[in-house]
Amino acid sequence: MKKLLTATLIASLAIPAMAKSDKKASHHGYPIDPVPFTSVKVTDDFWGQRLKASREVTIPLAFSKCEETGRYTNFVNAAHPSDTIHVGGLAFDDTDVYKTIEGASYLLQTYPDKKLENYIDSVLVIVAAAQEPDGYLYTSRTMNPKHPHEWAGSKRWEMVEDLSHEFYNLGHMVEGAIAHYQATGKRNFLEIAIKYADCVCREIGDGPGQVARVPGHQIAEMALAKLYLVTGDKKYLDQAKYFLDKRGYTSRTDEYSQAHKPVVEQDEAVGHAVRAAYMYAGMADVAALTGDSAYIKAIDRIWDNIVGKKYYITGGIGATSNGEAFGKNYELPNMSAYCETCAAIGNVYVNHRLFLLHGDSKYYDVVERTLYNGLISGVALDGGGFFYPNPLESMGQHQRQPWFGCACCPSNIARFIPSLPGYVYAVNGDDVYVNLFMSNTGNLKVNGKDVVISQQTNYPWNGNIAFTVDKNKAGNFDLKLRIPRWVQNRPVPSDLYKYSDGKRLGYTVTVNGKPADGTLTADGYYSIARNWKKGDKVELHLDMEPRTVKADNRVEADRGRIAVERGPIVYCAEWPDNDFDVLSIFVNQKPQFTVTEKPELLEGIVTLTTDGQVLSYDDKGRLAAKDVKLNLIPYYAWCHRGSGNMAVWLPQELSASRPVMPPTLASQSKVTASQKMGSLSSLNDRLVPKDENDRSVPYTHWWPKQGTTEWIAYELPKEETVQSATVYWYDDGPWGGCRVPKSWKIYYKDGSGNWQPVTGADKYGTVKGAANTVNFDPVKTKAMKLEVVLPDDNSAGIFEWQLD
Repeated sequence: MKKLLTATLIASLAIPAMAKSDKKASHHGYPIDPVPFTSVKVTDDFWGQRLKASREVTIPLAFSKCEETGRYTNFVNAAHPSDTIHVGGLAFDDTDVYKTIEGASYLLQTYPDKKLENYIDSVLVIVAAAQEPDGYLYTSRTMNPKHPHEWAGSKRWEMVEDLSHEFYNLGHMVEGAIAHYQATGKRNFLEIAIKYADCVCREIGDGPGQVARVPGHQIAEMALAKLYLVTGDKKYLDQAKYFLDKRGYTSRTDEYSQAHKPVVEQDEAVGHAVRAAYMYAGMADVAALTGDSAYIKAIDRIWDNIVGKKYYITGGIGATSNGEAFGKNYELPNMSAYCETCAAIGNVYVNHRLFLLHGDSKYYDVVERTLYNGLISGVALDGGGFFYPNPLESMGQHQRQPWFGCACCPSNIARFIPSLPGYVYAVNGDDVYVNLFMSNTGNLKVNGKDVVISQQTNYPWNGNIAFTVDKNKAGNFDLKLRIPRWVQNRPVPSDLYKYSDGKRLGYTVTVNGKPADGTLTADGYYSIARNWKKGDKVELHLDMEPRTVKADNRVEADRGRIAVERGPIVYCAEWPDNDFDVLSIFVNQKPQFTVTEKPELLEGIVTLTTDGQVLSYDDKGRLAAKDVKLNLIPYYAWCHRGSGNMAVWLPQELSASRPVMPPTLASQSKVTASQKMGSLSSLNDRLVPKDENDRSVPYTHWWPKQGTTEWIAYELPKEETVQSATVYWYDDGPWGGCRVPKSWKIYYKDGSGNWQPVTGADKYGTVKGAANTVNFDPVKTKAMKLEVVLPDDNSAGIFEWQLD
């Protein structure tokens, strides 16, 4: 299977995929037309490396995981249902198959591969066989209708607003089917999706014999809008609008699922960030495709709230792991930032649609920031490791994983990266928009006539971009070049972040070597109108220098700190490049940076170096400062050389600094455990939580173990007398799987090397997130052990274990 797939690549996404194919329909689309992924061939070094990794590693890996984890077996079982089949896994496992086919379809466009195409066809045979005669396709029920998945409910749609994900599965099926149809021209997947969409349209609504339901997890809204554009059948757009109009009027009325008030009255991004982003994308679709002004106003208000109060400097959204959700306004913690990879992808979908609706470059400023930072950080450079959250600070508790049981992020990356070519250009009448800078050739239609434009650039490492008109059958048109806000002294299109270094960057545009006769228009584009000739060359130069950024003072986590950017790239300090603790750095008030190209490091990057100081306590408890050179790398490339300390926001004021703590008995001890655990170093890093909900300090846990007895041991640097131990328990209820333990005990190693329980213990406490201290008769020992009995139906975790 893996061998079979290892030769395929490039393409594009979401609405860019809209080939308005169905001539019989007289429907309109967005005010601005995206140039579809099928018309843009990317030859870029930076993105070419990512696309190659996607073709050679991510997509073959995703298909092999679908085989290995029984995703395909579920479809086979659904074709032959039986009341003896145990329905396990997750209720949305079907979507991993759909999403991977979507990504592979984008790749097929640029890298035709008969073997891959045949493989997809063979999978679609299995998928089609699982479909019920009326179009319903949800293997979690169909394979054993008497005992379906525990999230599915006893009958169709019963639990769709809660956990069944029936409409979510529909959404990903439609998205995948449209990409497959546009890339291959085949209708085999599209017909399956249309049948399921028709089933939903028949059964869901306010009419006789229908049930009124909305998606628990949104995405069907944007998918159905896209199905309308491809087929011209308005019932799909009507269904998308019904799902949105009905939200808040059914049994579901909570903020977590954005159902707390009607969508047209919403003005703040709340709840689960991925669900929210998918819903906002659907709202933008409905706003544009129906012209409904209430929808347009609502989505604009929500966008203002995100970009003005809930947006990370890396382009990530979703502040908290508690419900994978948006936080309060200005709540943007760094160590515990959730910034799920799927939410970054959703954020691109929303902003791309808002650009197609409004034509303002500010939406692409957001797309670009998210793309180059918080989105590609979610997948390793080799395409084979994944982040679920993308935090802005770490103490080694984060590692990229080869896959996840809940595989939404890897399979989402598998479908997104190959879709990138569909985001580069757009056309509206005589206007040709250039939105992203990467080497490529774009085949455009301007007023129905062929125009071919190519780009040559080494962006994002330098700001020189050359455009050549290779063909022009359209005569006069306006070439509109996006001038990023970062070169106009605004990091983001709001006041949430501001440059703090007083620099003034600029840009120049020439046509055939002479200053261009164009204007920077209010929409953020430099517009050049002329009758373009074959061979005309436009050169855009953007000044690119390191910049320092400060956050709005209401962002508590970033007070007294700066972030560093260069062009569209956000930088971080990471442990392999610095021989000191990067979390204890103190940056100069007016930092100067050295820029160095490192083609051999991390697939080729540009690093930044500046002067700083490390603060630490000496053995007498006095504060000392040491001068150091601080090296910074692009944030997206962190955690490729092992886990350790990393920070995006760097202290520039004493109030934000974190001096290196003096050593303790625990911090000098070697840690061992009954099983392999992530972030063992968090046990003795001298960082304790502020309260039970503090996720800004690292922790370790035994998840997914339940009901077992586990242990952790400290090997002391030398024989010591110990008389107390303090434990801070990690408990992420009600959402997570860790609770305080059933019980715990302390042991010491005696002179013969045997473990003995301590005597005279006063209290083994289990208060979460607080100091649980046990005092006992003093023991002289070289090692201490903490034994923990896990709850029967949950796991447990620890922030810190101290000895005295």
